[in-house]
Formats: sequence, structure tokens, C-alpha cells
Amino acid sequence: TSMFDVLVRKIPITDVTGMTSDSISPGAIVFDVDGEEYRIDPILEEGSTDYFIIFRDATSGAGTYPPGRFLYIEKPKDGAWVVDLNKAYNPPCAFSAFTTCPLPPPQNWLKNAVPAGERYIERDKKS
Repeated sequence: TSMFDVLVRKIPITDVTGMTSDSISPGAIVFDVDGEEYRIDPILEEGSTDYFIIFRDATSGAGTYPPGRFLYIEKPKDGAWVVDLNKAYNPPCAFSAFTTCPLPPPQNWLKNAVPAGERYIERDKKS
């Protein structure tokens, strides 16, 4: 199960070019994997009601895009948080060198492997 710890604050998000900007995080999604507690800070993007999660895990670089993956989750209507990692996907930077993508903040680095969601195959990034 997961819960939401409300703590609205700005968190620094660095992109692939090294630029850092502050993003609004509405709190932390707190969950347990194999007895270890994890806290992931989602971002609330302007104009969106869904929460945007940038994360990496033990599969990063070994079957999934090395810098990390993206996931959107809906804010629950009944208080029950659903984080479906099967919906994790590769950012645009996985497919083109001409895009700028945010990188996961350190608190969103999971030690465990998440063998779910979109896989990654190295491609020629010149196109």
C-alpha cells in the first residue's frame, strides 16, 4: 500500500543539459518494498491535475533508459493511491538527442529493480 504525505514545497530538478530549476512537489508518495520504506516526490505541472513522477531504479541502464523513466498518476478521489509502474515510460531523450528531459531527483532513485513499464533498446541518437 502507499500513502501520500502532504508537504508542498519546491524541489530542484536538473535536466540533461545541467540546468536546474525549482518545481512544485505537492508532497511525497510513501510506500514499502521488501520492508524498506521509499518516498517519491512527484511534481505538479502547471495546468495538470495528474502528478508527474521522474524516477530511476536498479534496472536503469540494464534494460530501461539509463537516466530514468517517467510516470503520471492520478490524484485519488477516494484517498487510495495507485502507482501503476507498468505505465512507466521512457522520456523523449531516449529517442532523440534533440530533446531536453528532466532527470530524477536523488530522492526518487529506488534501490530495488522495477521490472515493469517500457523497456529500452539503445538506438542511434543522431536522428
